[in-house]
Amino acid sequence: MTESFFAPCPRGLEALLAAELTRFGASAVAPAAGGVGFSGDWETGYRANLESRLASRILWKLREFSYADEASVYDAAKVVDWPELFAVERSLRVNLTAIKSPLKSLDFTTLRVKDAVCDRFRDARGRRPDVDRATPDVRIHCFLERNQGTLYLDTSGEPLFKRGWRSETVEAPMRENLAAGILMLTGWRPEQPLLDPMCGSGTLLVEAAAMARGRPPGAKRSFGFEKLASFDAQLWKRVRENAAQPVARGPTLQLHGSDTDPRTLAAARRNLAAAGIERWVKLEQADVLTRAAPASSGVLVANPPYGERIGSDDALAQFYPALGNALKARFAGWRCYLFSSDVRLPKLIRLQPSKRTPLFNGALECRLYEFEIVAGSHRGR
Repeated sequence: MTESFFAPCPRGLEALLAAELTRFGASAVAPAAGGVGFSGDWETGYRANLESRLASRILWKLREFSYADEASVYDAAKVVDWPELFAVERSLRVNLTAIKSPLKSLDFTTLRVKDAVCDRFRDARGRRPDVDRATPDVRIHCFLERNQGTLYLDTSGEPLFKRGWRSETVEAPMRENLAAGILMLTGWRPEQPLLDPMCGSGTLLVEAAAMARGRPPGAKRSFGFEKLASFDAQLWKRVRENAAQPVARGPTLQLHGSDTDPRTLAAARRNLAAAGIERWVKLEQADVLTRAAPASSGVLVANPPYGERIGSDDALAQFYPALGNALKARFAGWRCYLFSSDVRLPKLIRLQPSKRTPLFNGALECRLYEFEIVAGSHRGR
């Protein structure tokens, strides 16, 4: 039986996610701002949760409706046969988001959706499920536009960028699905050396190793669909077994990371160990402004400090030119990718980007800048 789904993702990665979902067997794939709609059976839905490196969630579309006020939203939500979708013993949470909705209070509308669900249970079962805002068994999502709404059940549970391995975080960690998308946008291949010279908690390196080894990103976690009435345990077992098939041994990985802070490096080492990929990554304490390239060519990718995250404007105005000089002096032959929200970066780094890809880190608009470092000047190219 074919179902309709929507997979949110970091804005800027929609085309990559559409291609990924197509590989999982999805049909009617339709990229939109901030995600991808698609159709498929439950095997496709299970695979998308287990194997997608880019999606934030996989939402199961239950119904679309028109509305004019909070009462009509309540009525639309009560139409759904919730007791057929999950047991009354399951705790729930309702999330509501809106774009250009005329409703005055989204908090009150969220309560009305919750009331509709609970009232439907009380009518059918004589009791209602409990609400748990922190760790619910079932998450219901309501999305409102100007006069149209959509109700979803979240099949993921915790967001999919929570891979189940992270044990340590440092200041301003990058979400795992954004890191995976950045690596895909660089065109890095496992046979190429990869360096993150400002590696922080090691997110880019963990994602690179998992991609190279073919490890499903959801292999170490559970999912929301396991608590729904439609859950097919035998199908899920088969999907997991198929995803766990060993891939042909690829090239020896050359993954390198460095940072100046020993405490940050210690946290990164713990994260690499928790992800089971520490043997494939070489970490060292080093300053990006003085360290040497680990090979004659490769891919450098980094999320350098910027004003919204770390450091003052004056300090960054001094750092960026020094970074540009370091790249020119020590990384000729490398493709370098810097991810930042600081629009001054290309001017201050004094290098001409060959590509600028708009991406969002949460609500923060950023760019992934590509710099092809060659010996000498770019002026004659």
